[in-house]
Amino acid sequence: MTEEEIRPAVAADVPAVKAVIDTAFHPYIERIGLVPAPMEADHGANVAAGHVFVTGEPLTGLVVVEAREDHLYLDIIAVRPDAHGTGVGRRLLHFVEAHARELRLPEIRLLTNAKMWENQKIYPKYGYEVVERRVDGPYDRVHYRKRLD
Repeated sequence: MTEEEIRPAVAADVPAVKAVIDTAFHPYIERIGLVPAPMEADHGANVAAGHVFVTGEPLTGLVVVEAREDHLYLDIIAVRPDAHGTGVGRRLLHFVEAHARELRLPEIRLLTNAKMWENQKIYPKYGYEVVERRVDGPYDRVHYRKRLD
């Protein structure tokens, strides 16, 4: 696999998927005061369900997506910190959009923790708009969507 390829994850990728997610989200534990939800996801089940797509060798980034009736839900996007600024996140976001189009879904939805303010600067640059801010249990979340033409 070349650095640019994005492929479905397989069972052998689960440890690397967990490692990338843990490394990407660990810095937020102190800021938000609890473990971010992506770190507690069942990565094996997500891979087995075909929801995880990865890039890089070794793994540098990934997305977890789920097709729903009227949208593609972007559950997790994670890039290893040492790969920040190299275009991995941008390629993954473009992949998610292309995947939604292939599935003929009219929009992408995602959410981020309100204390992950870096994300709130990134998503609007890619055409995402804030839909609402809502507290879900211990998480203060900002919900986004991107309508596809």
